[in-house]
Amino acid sequence: MTRIDDTPPSWDERTQLTTFLDYARDTARAKCAGVSAENARKAVLPGSPLMTMSGVINHLRWVEYYWFRVVFLGEEDRGPWTEEDPDREMRIAVDFPLTQLLDEYAEHSAHHRELVAGSGLDERARRAVRDGLHVDLRWILLHLTEETARHNGHLDILRELLDGTTGDQGLG
Repeated sequence: MTRIDDTPPSWDERTQLTTFLDYARDTARAKCAGVSAENARKAVLPGSPLMTMSGVINHLRWVEYYWFRVVFLGEEDRGPWTEEDPDREMRIAVDFPLTQLLDEYAEHSAHHRELVAGSGLDERARRAVRDGLHVDLRWILLHLTEETARHNGHLDILRELLDGTTGDQGLG
């Protein structure tokens, strides 16, 4: 399902939170529509050599994995990052077609959507994030919405610098 706006179909808290996250996810995907394979891998910001459209999408995919699977569910961290290369998910993204990264992001988002639907907003994460703090699912949803929206701004800048495309790219 692609959201064309951020208006929820109902006004309960869960629907509002998930609608905003879905809208941010769909916006990220829309920002990538029609970008060439070459441009998807190109870093155009001199101070940010890992900031590519592919890198941002792969980062968003793995950020959701980390917060939902590792923090919330307490699963073993099997992300691509290492202590030596904490931004590896952005570095390796250029080795894959953007279409594949977008498909994986959508597929994982769908699994996370099911996880959220079956969990209470007050349910606490199994893994502490800092100082022994176990955030609740509500906080994770808010955090991921903020993270995704912030990176949508990066995608806006990258896209404009890469090929001049600006605007909503079909989001309404």
